[in-house]
Amino acid sequence: MSFRPTLPLYKKSSTAWLARQSRDPFVKARLSSPSSYRSRAAYKLIELNTKWGRFLSRASTRSVVDLGAAPGGWSQVVAENFGWTLEAADDAEDFGLCEEAKVQKRGSWSTEPMNETTRRGKIVALDLLPIRPIPGVQTLQMDFLAPGSARVVKDALKSSRNPEGAADVVLSDMAANFSGSKIRDSQMSLDICHAVFDFAKGALTVRTVDERGKASIGGILLLKHFSHPLLQEFRKEYLEPNFHLVHYIKPESSRAGSAEGYWLCRGWLGRT
Repeated sequence: MSFRPTLPLYKKSSTAWLARQSRDPFVKARLSSPSSYRSRAAYKLIELNTKWGRFLSRASTRSVVDLGAAPGGWSQVVAENFGWTLEAADDAEDFGLCEEAKVQKRGSWSTEPMNETTRRGKIVALDLLPIRPIPGVQTLQMDFLAPGSARVVKDALKSSRNPEGAADVVLSDMAANFSGSKIRDSQMSLDICHAVFDFAKGALTVRTVDERGKASIGGILLLKHFSHPLLQEFRKEYLEPNFHLVHYIKPESSRAGSAEGYWLCRGWLGRT
């Protein structure tokens, strides 16, 4: 199974889309922020991290995988939490262009890993689309379900403190393009959830308990989905038996009319 890169649902020529963007406080913040986040979605991850235990900010979190990462907003947030400073702002005129248009405009983008520094941890971002370099992030233009991709990610995460190349956190903000059919759209969302879970179960660190009875936080999965009974069945069958805690979260920064939500799954038990 492979997924096409997710493209914006609205084009820059859409009057309704432009009007909505002009009123959106998170779009305004994104365009005016000195951090120059590449997507509005960055504010969702900032909110989730801030309100739910600062799981990205902990010193013990040293390896993060961002699946379906383009254009890189979530990876930028992770890099900031790992002690990196973001690059200069993108051109505001690019906001709203589909990714193909950006590629044509800027040409090929490098996917070479950034040089290691004294800053904390390793961040690996994957997408079928190219991702412009982000300080502190190794970007991989590949299908995360392709044969051998899991090994490539593990190799990228390896360090003296993490010889197995395990991920402390796996992030997924992926969503398929809406077709207008609730049945089809729900199935596509479910397919993505299954794919991400299959990747995560071979990548995450396992929650452990030491001799004093103190438990580690263990692997964390943050997974976007869209409300539907099928997705609730997925939570009960796959997430709750395999994580210590599973929370449903609808961020304030998520659009009010959207059915999207996030599962924050903490403490991978490694039973699957």
